[in-house]
Amino acid sequence: MKTAKDETKAKPTRLFRHNRTFFTMFVATMMTLMLMVTGCSPAAKTDNGSSTSQEKDRVTETQRKDRVTSAVKDKNYKLEETVILSRHNIRAPLADKDSDLYKMTPHKWHEWSSATSELSLRGGNLETLMGQYFRKYLVSKNLMTENENPSDKAVRIYANSMQRTIATARYFSSGFLPVANTDVEYHEKLGTMDPVFNPQLTFLNDTFTKKAMDEIGTMGGKQGIGGIEKGLTKEYKLLANVLDLKDSEKGKKEDYAKFPTNDLKINFELNKEPALTGSLKPATTASDALTLQYYEEPNAKKAAFGEKLTESQWEEISKIKDVYGEVLFTAPVVAQNVANPMLKEIKSELTNKNRKFTFLSGHDSNVCSVLAALDFKDYKLPNAIEKEAPIGGKVVMEKWKGADGKQFITFKMIYLSVDQIRNVQAIDLDNPPMVYDLSIKDLKKNSDGMYNFNDVITHFDQSIAAYDTLKAGK
Repeated sequence: MKTAKDETKAKPTRLFRHNRTFFTMFVATMMTLMLMVTGCSPAAKTDNGSSTSQEKDRVTETQRKDRVTSAVKDKNYKLEETVILSRHNIRAPLADKDSDLYKMTPHKWHEWSSATSELSLRGGNLETLMGQYFRKYLVSKNLMTENENPSDKAVRIYANSMQRTIATARYFSSGFLPVANTDVEYHEKLGTMDPVFNPQLTFLNDTFTKKAMDEIGTMGGKQGIGGIEKGLTKEYKLLANVLDLKDSEKGKKEDYAKFPTNDLKINFELNKEPALTGSLKPATTASDALTLQYYEEPNAKKAAFGEKLTESQWEEISKIKDVYGEVLFTAPVVAQNVANPMLKEIKSELTNKNRKFTFLSGHDSNVCSVLAALDFKDYKLPNAIEKEAPIGGKVVMEKWKGADGKQFITFKMIYLSVDQIRNVQAIDLDNPPMVYDLSIKDLKKNSDGMYNFNDVITHFDQSIAAYDTLKAGK
C-alpha cells in the first residue's frame, strides 16, 4: 500500500538524465549478484543442498503451467501506441523499525536490501526484466525497433516523485531502451507526492460524503461498514497466527493477541487520502510486509516465520491489504474524486498524436482508483497472491488501427506470476508475464476483443465530468 503526504505546491517540471552506460553496467552487475543470492547461478546451492539444476527444473515446470494469456486477436491490426500505468516493483515495507510492524511479532523480519519504502534490489532486477520484455514485445508488434533511440516526443517516462516510483521507471527504461539516454520525468522534490499520482480528496461536501459512505458500506454486505472486517475473520486469525501476535511486544504490553473485527472507521479530510482507523490498518501493515517478505525470501517457510503456508493461505494474507485498498480507493465516487488528475493524464497521452509509448510509474492506489473510476468489471488475477494490483503490475492500454482505418483500444493487466517473482525468471517472448484482459462494464468489445477508441475516450470524458458534478454537490 502507498502512504501519501499532503499535497504540496507544485514545482516546475524537472527532467533528470542518468548515464546510460554506467546504469546499464550497474544493473547487469546487480542482476548477477541477485541470481547468485537466489540460487540461480551455477555456484549456488538451494536450501536442501542441491545444485541449480533443480532450480532450472522448477523454472521449466513453471513455464509449462497454464499461462494467463490474452484473448485479443490483433493479427489484422496495427499497433499505434501503448500507454502503461504501472505499480512500482518490490520495495521495503513502509513502516520503520520503531513502528508497530516490529512490535507485532517476536520474529525477525527479512533484512531488506533498501531503506524503508524504497525499491529493493530484487525489485530493480524484476523491473529491468519487464522493460526487456516490453522491448521485445513492441519490436514484435512493429511499434519499436531493436536498440531504438526515440525522440522525446515519441516516448514519455513519467514517475511520481517517490524513490520507489522513480527507481522503477529508471530500471524499466534501462531494459526497455538500453542504448538511449532516456529522461525520467518527475515534478516534485524527492519524497513529495505529485498531485497527478496523489490519490487525495480534492473536494468534500455532504452529498459526496454520504454517497461515498453508502458505497463503502456495500462492501460489508447487510452489515454495512461493520461487516467489512467481519468478512476478514479467517484472514485476521491466520495473520495473527503467522506473526505469533500473542507473543509479541504489542501482544504482551497491550493485550493485543488478535485483530478485532468491530472497530473500522472511515475518515475523509480535504487534500488528503481517504483514511481509516481500526484493526484493518495494522493488519494491512503486517499483510503488506509478509507479502513482500514472501517475494524476497527464497525459503517460503522462513518467509512465514516457520509456518508452512499453502499458496491459498498466502492469498489470504495478501487479501487483507487488498481489502484495505478497496475500502479506501474503489468506491465509485471516491475513485472519481481521487483519480481525476490521473484520468486526465492518461486521456492526454492516448490522444497525443506524437506519442507512441508512455510509462506512468505510480502505486496500487493509482491502478485501483483509475479502474474503479472507469467502471471496469471486477476481477481476481490468477497466478498471483495480490489479486487486483500486484507488485510491478501494469495496466497496459494499446491503441490499434484496423484495416478499415478505424481506431480501437485494448486494456490488459500484465504482471509476473508468483513463481516468476520468487525465482527471478528471465522474462521474454518465450516466458512472458501473465496477460489478463480487462473489461469495462458498459462498453462492448468487437469480435476481436477490442473497444472502439472513440467510445473509450467518451467514457473517459464521462468519468472526468462526474468529478465536476460531484464537486458541485449534485
